Amino acid sequence: MDHRLLEIVACPICKGKLIFDAANQELICKFDRLAYPIKEGIPVLLELEAREMEVEEGR
Repeated sequence: MDHRLLEIVACPICKGKLIFDAANQELICKFDRLAYPIKEGIPVLLELEAREMEVEEGR
């Protein structure tokens, strides 16, 4: 994930900062507790494609 891209992308719901999870190839929104997938190097910032995170995740 290009760090320059990470600086400009935001959560499509709350417009908050996203955190890159390299191990799972996801962009994480801690506020909304959603994980957006990265497919073939491209972030998929669609709410329908996002995975709801468990309470234990991201601590």
